[in-house]
Amino acid sequence: MAQPSPAGACELDLLQDAFRSFDQAATTLQESYQTLTARLERMDLELAASNEALRLNLKENEEMRSHLSAILESLTTGVIVADGAGAVIRCNRSAEMLLGISRNRLLGRPIASVLSDYLPDGGGYPIAPNGIPLSLSRAVLRNNAGESAGTILLLHDISAVRRLEERLQRRDRLASMGEMVGRIAHEIRNPLGSVELFASMLRRDLRDDPERRRYAEHISKAVEAMDRLLSNLLVCTKPNCPNAGWHRTDLLVQDALALAKHATVRGNITVRVQLAPAVPALWCDDGQLKQVLVNLILNAAQAMPGGGALTLKAGRDHEAASGQPVARLSVSDTGAGIQSDHRSRLFDPFFTTREEGTGLGLAIVHAIVEGHRGRVEVDSEVGRGSTFTVILPQPEHAEPSAINVRRSVSEKTLTVER
Repeated sequence: MAQPSPAGACELDLLQDAFRSFDQAATTLQESYQTLTARLERMDLELAASNEALRLNLKENEEMRSHLSAILESLTTGVIVADGAGAVIRCNRSAEMLLGISRNRLLGRPIASVLSDYLPDGGGYPIAPNGIPLSLSRAVLRNNAGESAGTILLLHDISAVRRLEERLQRRDRLASMGEMVGRIAHEIRNPLGSVELFASMLRRDLRDDPERRRYAEHISKAVEAMDRLLSNLLVCTKPNCPNAGWHRTDLLVQDALALAKHATVRGNITVRVQLAPAVPALWCDDGQLKQVLVNLILNAAQAMPGGGALTLKAGRDHEAASGQPVARLSVSDTGAGIQSDHRSRLFDPFFTTREEGTGLGLAIVHAIVEGHRGRVEVDSEVGRGSTFTVILPQPEHAEPSAINVRRSVSEKTLTVER
């Protein structure tokens, strides 16, 4: 076999060296590829974990945004948000309802023009377009850096607070007036008793003189009328509920309607009675509650001189704040309604808009209901009628199983003031 030439041997060595270098490079490249593949897999896992964390974070943020939006829309307080330039950028449903304007018309408007156009001054507090008294609260909207980013305006419905204030003011006013009236009534009753005594003596001495005896009888009748008036005044000054018990609702209403029948029949009035089955009986002094109903029925009948519809309703409810069970008795009419400037004085003694009235009917109603630890609410619209609602607390610990169905109070024992 022929030996390779020196030149050929040299080329063979070079070729072998090249193959070894190529193998080493291929091995290095393979190792680098495997390292890169492993690193890429780790990056894929890290990216997948980051994407999952981002997805969860976005989901939580979306849920939080939806939750906060639901809370904002559920608030009874109106919320209006303005940006740094004073333009409205957000509001909730309550703000729309209180202002009587849609959200689309609010967004983008200057908040100052919204307040001036839709919230006129009501004498110390703004009035919503629907007549609801409001209170306004402003707060600065700040970003994460603590810098001012806009304004938050809160609209609070204070109608319940106003009603409570009026009720407390009325109670204080009536208490002061009642103390004075009570003293006067007692002072008047002393000489009145003497007048009645001498009138009875005159009637006895004038038995043989019928004409003059009639004068003495007129004196006695006038004294009786004055005594009834004083008795009603004392009811206004000393409200109490001495004989409370369970009494059937239907009988109380029937008796009250019978006592006031002369006014409803003569006035061409249609009477409707709606008694809920949930109120079979009422915890009350039946005589006093009948007087309340009679006075309210007469008041409603006199508000409809040309006739109309009178509706009596009884239902069961719970107080919003305490959850205490209460009974609601309402008397509604379709009369002329009550002027707004008269409503604050409705329950004042001697306040009346009728020439023939004494102004004690509603004062007695208020006093008796207060004595039952209840309250009277008035809802009236001029030209459409009025509704007087008596709200009486009802004890839960007692059951109306043994209802007193005896009619302990006759028509003669009820004094009605118109």
